[in-house]
Amino acid sequence: MNVIVNADQNWAIGNEGKLLFPLSQDLKRFKALTTGKIVVMGRKTLQSLPDGKPLPNRINIILSRKKDFRAKGTVIFTSPIGFVRAVRNGFFKPYIGNDFFVIGGGQIYRQFLPFCNTVYVTRVESASPAADTFFPNLDENPDWQIIEVSDKMIESEWTFRFVTYRRIKNTTKVNLFT
Repeated sequence: MNVIVNADQNWAIGNEGKLLFPLSQDLKRFKALTTGKIVVMGRKTLQSLPDGKPLPNRINIILSRKKDFRAKGTVIFTSPIGFVRAVRNGFFKPYIGNDFFVIGGGQIYRQFLPFCNTVYVTRVESASPAADTFFPNLDENPDWQIIEVSDKMIESEWTFRFVTYRRIKNTTKVNLFT
């Protein structure tokens, strides 16, 4: 399973349900990596998408504690455990681990990071002046190692890089697909 996230130098990822750094190159990369795959998100992330609609050309999994929540074109789970059971019972075959992308928000990232092996980060080399949501700092976690870093890119006033992290050990010993 993968994570894809846009974070500043302090691992801030959002404020009041919105991206801190809406970069066109980041959005293009997001689309390229997730099209034809399964994206996993929380209800608030879905509602923050254009018109609150699911992402096209992907299977959209929504986690919501609201048992009556419905959204056309999505598969809803009321708990991470329900989703894990569905995956383990083959509900999403023929999709495999690398076909799943956790796309937010903050709580969903924290819940699913132990199941993930790769994290694709658009790392902005600035600190957001206003942030209320943060991603775990992978640079301080010995389970994760940077395996790829792009050249610096500049868009608007922001400098950023694409950074890929790979899990090198799993102290939580959790595997979603076994």
